[in-house]
Amino acid sequence: MTTPLSRRSFLGLAGLTVAASACGGGTKLGSGSSAPAAPAPTFSGGEYSGPKVTLDFWNGFTGGDGPHMRTMLAAFNKEFAGRIEVRNITRRWEDLYPAMPTAIAAGKGPDVAVIHNDWIGTFAARQVLIALDDVVGALELSESDFIPAVWGAGVFGDKRYGIPLDVHSLGDYWNAGHLDKIGLKEAPSDKVSYEAALAELKKAGVADPFWMPSKWPAHLMFMSLLWQHGGELYSEDGAKALWGSEQGVEALTWMVEQIDRGYSPAKVAIDTQYAAFKNDKVSFTWDGIWQINDLKTNAPNLKWGLSPVPTIGASAAVWSASHNFVLTSQAGKDPNKVQAAKFFVDHMSRQSTEWAKAGMIPARNSARQDAAIADLPQIRLASDLDAFHFLPALPGVGDVQSKALELAVAKAVLKEAGPAEALKDGVATADKLLAENKRKYTR
Repeated sequence: MTTPLSRRSFLGLAGLTVAASACGGGTKLGSGSSAPAAPAPTFSGGEYSGPKVTLDFWNGFTGGDGPHMRTMLAAFNKEFAGRIEVRNITRRWEDLYPAMPTAIAAGKGPDVAVIHNDWIGTFAARQVLIALDDVVGALELSESDFIPAVWGAGVFGDKRYGIPLDVHSLGDYWNAGHLDKIGLKEAPSDKVSYEAALAELKKAGVADPFWMPSKWPAHLMFMSLLWQHGGELYSEDGAKALWGSEQGVEALTWMVEQIDRGYSPAKVAIDTQYAAFKNDKVSFTWDGIWQINDLKTNAPNLKWGLSPVPTIGASAAVWSASHNFVLTSQAGKDPNKVQAAKFFVDHMSRQSTEWAKAGMIPARNSARQDAAIADLPQIRLASDLDAFHFLPALPGVGDVQSKALELAVAKAVLKEAGPAEALKDGVATADKLLAENKRKYTR
């Protein structure tokens, strides 16, 4: 099954921010050998005109998205043969992240890479990445060229470290056959209509129309609902977790209520809600847009549709993430590699029509508006750009999510504690981790 960060891989990343920060002999952040020896040369735009260089490109596209990236790379290498050769090095995300700092410090890592936006802060704080503000300036890129929220997600400490390739978010997958039983052509978009549809589906013979997972993607559902109710994840200074708020309790309570109302069985094991959807047993399931190609390939007889996650709270909001191109301090030691890598990043982010076929939403407005991809299922989810919400670029935020927020959500959904108690306990753990991260990632 293809995912940008598969469910089990994502869960396996717990603690890797700690591992990544421990690489390089335990030196204080900012003093390790991963930092560039001198400021990287400024990018002036235009095509690369220096001597031929070879760039090592790391990414985690090991699933069904891999062929699409390889197609894009092959086209680049053919067009710029004799000037730039990009060597594709694909590793599973859970292997790539802890390996990058050590490999870069040894000169055996990537010159350019694709990473998720929520890792930018961690690697930028470790001085593993090169800022890309000069690329933005030379190419006159601005927020207006991209989905605004994804453009902001590539910034850490007032510097830009990521050029976004895509957005991938949760969506609401629905069973067309089930909805036809209650006279609906697609999923409802608001709380009242959604809950009414669940009640009608139950009456129509669908035993459990909306399975509520306790693990992946439960925390992504919770964050979406938190933002919908007007809540925030963390304080602006990254010192406090805010998801134990009244809005957080309201969001998590709604999730638990789906079990209480009989729309979901209790203690849904990881992946089983999606497997049940594929097997025509579930009417709705919230999952990432990376499942599109899996459904097309592995559930060819299932009639399904994809809509934005319904607005259960006061305003539309959905958990989103982004693959970002980044340059590393390893490339920064070679002026020619820097220029070639920056040219490569800009070129690839413009060629994202092919990438959309992997099930992603192009981050560039021009690519997303291409008529060739207008009918792809995920493009509809970008009809409201303000709905996309991203994790902040806090160093070590992955640890806080996996060791506090995810566990709190699971505790409530499994009925081991009430929503308010589960979130309160989780926030206490989160605040301790945030304080540790402040010390760990201070330059």
